[in-house]
Amino acid sequence: MPELRKNTERDRYEAVQDGQVLGYAVYRDVGGAVELPHTVVEPAYGGQGVASAIVRFALDDIQASGQRVIPACEFVAGYIQRHPQYASLVA
Repeated sequence: MPELRKNTERDRYEAVQDGQVLGYAVYRDVGGAVELPHTVVEPAYGGQGVASAIVRFALDDIQASGQRVIPACEFVAGYIQRHPQYASLVA
């Protein structure tokens, strides 16, 4: 399983394995909420749960910080629909 981290220098949550970024979710602070506008996974790692792991990590981090989320990315919005425990985070 890749390492999940928040890369504050690049404003994104990342999945990294052996120094290689497998995927990421971009974030932006928008008026007290965190917008997640875009999620990317390298094609070789598609369908392996990388995007879901990144989004779960991002939502847990946002929740821990006491902020709300704007799920502008279609994948993030779908993830929240499939995991209603995160619905209360939606701004």
